[in-house]
Amino acid sequence: MSKYASVFRQVLNEHPELLTQIRRGVEKESLRVTEDHATLAQTQHPSALGSALTHPAITTDYSEALLEFITPAESSIEATEQSLADLHRFTARQLNKELLWSASMPCIVSGDAEIPIAQFGQSNVGQMKRVYRNGLSVRYGRKMQAIAGLHYNFSLPLNFWSTVQEHVEPGRDSMHLQTDGYLSLIRNFFSRAWVLLYLLGASPTVCASFVQGNRNHPLKPMGDDHHSYYLPHATSLRMGDLGYTSNAQAGLNVCYNDLDQYISTLRHAILTPHEAYQGFTLMDNGEPAQLNDALLQIENEYYSPIRPKRVTESGEAPIAALGRNGIEYIEVRCVDINPFIPYGIDADTMRLLDLFLMSCLIDDSPLCDEAGQKINEINLQRMINRGREPDLTLLSASGAETPMQSLAQPVLERMAEIAEWFTTEDSVADYRRVAAEAQQKFADPDRTLAARMLREMEESGLSYSQLALRYSRQWHAQHLSDPLSEAASNRLKIEAEQSIERQQAIEAQDSETFEDYLKLFYQQYQNNEA
Repeated sequence: MSKYASVFRQVLNEHPELLTQIRRGVEKESLRVTEDHATLAQTQHPSALGSALTHPAITTDYSEALLEFITPAESSIEATEQSLADLHRFTARQLNKELLWSASMPCIVSGDAEIPIAQFGQSNVGQMKRVYRNGLSVRYGRKMQAIAGLHYNFSLPLNFWSTVQEHVEPGRDSMHLQTDGYLSLIRNFFSRAWVLLYLLGASPTVCASFVQGNRNHPLKPMGDDHHSYYLPHATSLRMGDLGYTSNAQAGLNVCYNDLDQYISTLRHAILTPHEAYQGFTLMDNGEPAQLNDALLQIENEYYSPIRPKRVTESGEAPIAALGRNGIEYIEVRCVDINPFIPYGIDADTMRLLDLFLMSCLIDDSPLCDEAGQKINEINLQRMINRGREPDLTLLSASGAETPMQSLAQPVLERMAEIAEWFTTEDSVADYRRVAAEAQQKFADPDRTLAARMLREMEESGLSYSQLALRYSRQWHAQHLSDPLSEAASNRLKIEAEQSIERQQAIEAQDSETFEDYLKLFYQQYQNNEA
């Protein structure tokens, strides 16, 4: 159990001003698609957006066509929203007959050959990013890698942890307590992540092209034309077997009771050869097919709805950074893009995530065991595929079949309680409203984003791709018409130019071979092996 849950509550009750210092950042992915037919863009990353390797705010994820916007860590939700607005408006002005896709599941895709892998130049670090993506393509296929999502980075201020430490054991460094606190948050997150999927899942349907050639999928055709496939009560197909899951990783027993154990498990998966991957050597173009033949090439390949994180130094592996100074923040990775709003996420979504994550922090957090992990997985899969089903039951902590609403109610009540801790007049009203709307969605599944998606498709007669394209065009027009301040425009133009210069400098400075660079990188895991 978390030793500190009651102290966390006490400190936040005594010091509500600490809640105004929560820091958040958003990483938002968007496919570039053609404006006329909603097919995946085959063009290179626009040069006006700078270098995907070195730009701090505009990069690419798996595909050359999969843009990723990264906002700085801010304690103001309004500042985070403004950062997203600037990035969308600036980018829209650089696109030529292309749009940003407004949904998580891909547009019309014609197969792996039409999903170009991202390019990062000729430097060793750029080649490593490229070869890592080659590995993802041969291991999992490219369609899965064309799925877009939102990552929400969240941290409490350092003086929260130091204040808690003073209550627990005055005079000691608070780093270990901070790590323990985030681990307890993560354990609770896994046991109730299905609540988030119900509230924020927006991918109950996919384009028919996404499942073409897959005879084993459970989806049903929607309408007579078979342009869309869906599950009638699904919430987030992106988080299920069609999306970011891996059968090969199913046996990877990652536990969050102890940071050393977490690091050790991932290190072992990165260093131990995996027989099924040993045949992947070269791509058709002669490039290496993967970084290594282990179960994981690097930590990023481990698919999880939440990750413990620390900002890395140049060339540093993520688990090496965690081992150095513990957990700095957590990254929530199970949020679908909301196609019904301009940036895919808004202030209310961030407030909802704040309340949910705070509820995970201040509640007692049982240590994870195999039985609990199995229950969490069963509940998550039921929510993904059947979450809006009438009379749906989930498993309680003891394994008993229990009405979903009964299990949700304590979490929703805790979120409503936390909403009252935001003491400024505007904040408490906003957080209170968000908590109430979450209650209403659980009372009426038709209020959810997933239900709205299917309802609008049915009422309009549009396929999934047609509906998402309609919203993509609407938001693109809005991005172009909304004002972009001269200061923001100039800042992003300069950043793009400087990022290209930084990439060129990195390429000019490389002195070792790619093989030697990789060998040195992987020494981090061997040198720290327990």
